[in-house]
Amino acid sequence: MSSEVKQFKLPDVGEGLTEAEIVKWHVAPGDRVEVNQTIVEIETAKAIVELPCPFEGVVTGLLVTEGETVDVGTPIISVDVSGGDPAPAAAPAAEAAPEAEQRAEALKEDLVPTPDEPGMVQPDEPKRQPVLVGYGVKPGATKRRPRRHTAPAAAPQAPQAPQRNGRPQPVDKRVLAKPPVRKMAKDLGVDLAAVTGTGPAGSITRDDVQAAAASAVQPRVPAVPQAPAPVLRGEEERIPVRGVRRSTAAAMVGSAFTAPHVTEWLQVDMTATMDAVRRLRDLPEFAGVKVSPLLLVAKALLIAVRRHPMANSSWAGEGDTAEIVVKPYVNLGIAAATPRGLLVPNIKDAHAKSLPELARALNELVDTARAGKASPADLTGGTITITNVGVFGVDAGTPILTPGEAAILAVGQVRDMPWVHQGELAVRKVATLALSFDHRIIDGELGSKVLRDVGDMLEDPLHMLAWS
Repeated sequence: MSSEVKQFKLPDVGEGLTEAEIVKWHVAPGDRVEVNQTIVEIETAKAIVELPCPFEGVVTGLLVTEGETVDVGTPIISVDVSGGDPAPAAAPAAEAAPEAEQRAEALKEDLVPTPDEPGMVQPDEPKRQPVLVGYGVKPGATKRRPRRHTAPAAAPQAPQAPQRNGRPQPVDKRVLAKPPVRKMAKDLGVDLAAVTGTGPAGSITRDDVQAAAASAVQPRVPAVPQAPAPVLRGEEERIPVRGVRRSTAAAMVGSAFTAPHVTEWLQVDMTATMDAVRRLRDLPEFAGVKVSPLLLVAKALLIAVRRHPMANSSWAGEGDTAEIVVKPYVNLGIAAATPRGLLVPNIKDAHAKSLPELARALNELVDTARAGKASPADLTGGTITITNVGVFGVDAGTPILTPGEAAILAVGQVRDMPWVHQGELAVRKVATLALSFDHRIIDGELGSKVLRDVGDMLEDPLHMLAWS
């Protein structure tokens, strides 16, 4: 039976991504695979994504190695779908059956330019090759750079004569030293040609001559061999910036230099909130769910946003076409530190969830992000964000806005502090809140109202019932 080999090309898993890194293969040449079986993990600019196999058959070759970054549309694995004996793992890719390519050719007429491609594709321009999802590799992406040829070494040029007032001056090949200095050198037996001058324009001074004479008469002490000095530090480590880290870095730079940031701070007595958290943990509605102060912080922010909708908006356009887009829904982002960098997945329609539902959504969101399983859909579409720096033992910080959002709330650690409570000094549970906002949308008054509302609800959780 003749073999029929098909190649699986790296698809665009969403959001118009153009490349991804191969993180881990789950199969090897010779393995039998089924349709929708997970074969590889890839890291995009958004998250770690598991790719299923679209074929059933035997793996004949892994065309991309782990750790390699490839463009969308690049073949990454070949599978023998004939059902016969496995083909050799090193079979050349040129022997693959062209069936997938023929199907792709039939779709070419339906392609349109992606948002990052200016204008329509002209008939004489090469089109991108269609893939399972997305638009494939950019034309010319696989062309080799022209080999750099080493230019013949230029002949050494004669030193140019110095100029003064635009006129060339004769080159003085002698050392620079005044006559008295020369006489001193002659008397002391110092060769001026071996002396490094420290005077103006490198001229030799009296001190230079005296120092040279002193060093000349110093008795030479035989060098004593010494043990090599211990190395106190190792070599520098260079970490390639790609995937999630590169995307995060670009987003933070764009946010910091696009939206004018303003940050306000507020210290809050969290004693009543901590008591409420302990009581919620005992309720049957929260059985099996981790309840933390972050739950009530999130609920307080959701209520504050409903009271002040402009905080849940974004800036769109520039110049005369600029406008503020106020969102009727809240996709609450939660910043999560992961081994692959900072991720901000969001809870869709968080405003419509009950407190137990919000608690479960928070648990699932953070666990999924830290495990690297957040999908691109989980990481896009957020409207406002919370970052909990208190889990690192930090009191507060100045958060940078998530691109496309108007506000972000940072929550510091809850710790015992002296506090005036009911007219008396007492030890209370205190935390610091920091609200950064886009000053094009939110002015100082509105930002202060949002922050004060969140603070009031955390100082007395009954406000959540009164304002909800």
